[in-house]
Amino acid sequence: MAACPGPAGAGAVHGSCPSGFAFDSGLEIKTRSVEQTLLPLVSQITTLINHKDNTKKSDKTLQAIQRVGQAVNLAVGRFVKVGEAIANENWDLKEEISIACIEAKQAGETIAALTDVTNLNHPESDGQIMIFTDKTGVIKAARLLLSSVTKVLLLADRVVIKQIIASRNKVLATMERLEKVNSFQEFVQIFSQFGNEMVEFAHLTGDRQNDLKDEKKKAKMAAARAVLEKCTMMLLTASKTCLRHPNCESAHKNKEGVFDRMKVALDKVVEIVTDCKPNGESDISSISIFTGIKEFKMNIEAVRENPYFQSKENLSATLEVILERTEDFTDSAYTSHEHRERILELSTQARMELQQFISVWIQAQSNKTKSIAEELELTVLKISHSLNELKKELHSTAMQLAADLLKYHADHMVLKALKLTGVEGNLEALAEYACKLSEQKEQLVETCRLLRHVSGTEPLEITCIHAEETFQVTGQQIISAAETLTLHPSSKIAKENLDVFCEAWESQISDMSTLLREINDVFEGRRGEKYGYLSLPKPVKNNANLKSLKLDKPDSEEQAKIAKLGLKLGLLTSDADCEIEKWEDQENEIVQYGRNMSRMAYSLYLFTREGPLKTSQDLIHHLEVFAAEGLKLTSSVQAFSKQLKDDDKLMLLLEINKLIPLCHQLQAVTKASLQNKVFLKVDKCITKARSMMALLVHLLSLCYRLLKKLQMENNRWVSVTNKDAVDVKT
Repeated sequence: MAACPGPAGAGAVHGSCPSGFAFDSGLEIKTRSVEQTLLPLVSQITTLINHKDNTKKSDKTLQAIQRVGQAVNLAVGRFVKVGEAIANENWDLKEEISIACIEAKQAGETIAALTDVTNLNHPESDGQIMIFTDKTGVIKAARLLLSSVTKVLLLADRVVIKQIIASRNKVLATMERLEKVNSFQEFVQIFSQFGNEMVEFAHLTGDRQNDLKDEKKKAKMAAARAVLEKCTMMLLTASKTCLRHPNCESAHKNKEGVFDRMKVALDKVVEIVTDCKPNGESDISSISIFTGIKEFKMNIEAVRENPYFQSKENLSATLEVILERTEDFTDSAYTSHEHRERILELSTQARMELQQFISVWIQAQSNKTKSIAEELELTVLKISHSLNELKKELHSTAMQLAADLLKYHADHMVLKALKLTGVEGNLEALAEYACKLSEQKEQLVETCRLLRHVSGTEPLEITCIHAEETFQVTGQQIISAAETLTLHPSSKIAKENLDVFCEAWESQISDMSTLLREINDVFEGRRGEKYGYLSLPKPVKNNANLKSLKLDKPDSEEQAKIAKLGLKLGLLTSDADCEIEKWEDQENEIVQYGRNMSRMAYSLYLFTREGPLKTSQDLIHHLEVFAAEGLKLTSSVQAFSKQLKDDDKLMLLLEINKLIPLCHQLQAVTKASLQNKVFLKVDKCITKARSMMALLVHLLSLCYRLLKKLQMENNRWVSVTNKDAVDVKT
């Protein structure tokens, strides 16, 4: 179950919810916490009633039984209140939920009554009390309670799924409007609505991801949400580029690629939450060599225990499928000659060992002597050893290839060259570097495919597939964005668009480095070790303010909260950029300070996703500058207000007076002592920054309207003055 809202990888802040029952308080948080309270208590009841009929219990034990019964009844009462609130907001499920709540309430009251000491007849004997409760009744009530609680939780889960689907449908509907928009003003309005809907969707899916028990589904959800999060920023710049250059084919191609990928990701989320696979979807585990080897070894072990477990043809066919998949390594142009030869050698050895095993296995079916059993054991060990050696070689090949590739492309020279050729408008150079990026993309895609074979777990396999798809799609989009810039070298929005796609590529390269470490950990048996949350502050040395900082690993709630704030901040920077784009005079001081604040806020957003800010010291310095820029903005706005009439001036000053205290508060938070509560400080800082950005968006819009009004009045005055001058002349 998932609470509405949740993170990013990720998530965002609380979204809009139906009236009456507020999902902001967290449907799943409530039901899950009550469920966790109920189940241990019912377990205690089960233990207490598992006594012999003649067992004597002391008064202390009876009081303990009574306390447990009362605690269960109270917990059930809280649970029923939540259930009834859900029922009132979901009429199609109201009857089912209400019946389950009534059953739960009755069960709770029954347990309380049957464990109430005051209702017991208990003759005393030697200081002991004989218990005469209706033991069978307590057991029945406990079972009814578990049954009814489960019903409510399952029905509540259906409510959450309905919410996610409804939220996804809203996002799709708004996306369709965004695709057809023709004016920038209309785009700004619709995109603002789209941003709010995406935040709500991120809440719902983030909590769903946190609460999923199936690691495979959790990984799929994380991948889909990562696509949506990154594509939200891409959609903004790609759409703006299309609006600025409506006749540019490459700009439209770039925009269509973003929309298509977002639609696929939205559909994937619904598939995960409804557990409905599209026709023809294959099982991920069937394409992994390591998974195939694991299953093959289990079959060999089963044959050793039971010689008639399966046929020799099945074993041979299974091994051939595994060895056929190793051709992804041996056929790769990037696999070294030494690795290729070693893989082929080990494949041949595995075939020979299997034939030897089958030969001994056939003998063991008819001749069950000790010597045959020992020989069978030996052949099992040999084939297991051969396959383990093959795994080592495949792992070494994939890891070395990936590490070399990441090292070679660490400087991102091709991306830098594409940006430069775009600004220069050099179409010939564009073709050359686009070809180089395509080659790099193919290398990365093939490397991800090899890593998938050796990943070792289903979640890591899914992460490899996500990386493969990201490189495949983003590579093409970078080329189309670079082509647009080359055709329009002076276009600021086309340059910004190319930057966004290049950042997505660089981010995926960084994620791939983390993926390599995780795959290596699984291979070396360090699966339990977890890396710190890379996008949150790390301990900083040699700094007076941060000396005592010790960063504990954040729990899922802390991660969710930071990710939620980050996504909201990222969307606010989009709103600010849209407002800035309206201004004709891009050199206006208000615009310049607003743009600076927006860029810095976007860096803060990236901080929650592992961006250029790497440490707490970086974050604090960044926030200090951000607060200073906010104060500079207020000074510029105050200067502008002096040109306005009294009513307009007062309205603008009221807004400024909201921003100034926030700037000072942020400065105070950055200077406050950490006292080892780094996540609390990050939370406070980003919350303040988010409030400042919300005010910035409003101020930019208000200043723009007042400036237009002022210009119209000035133009009217000039027109009247000119008319008077003409009249005098006449």
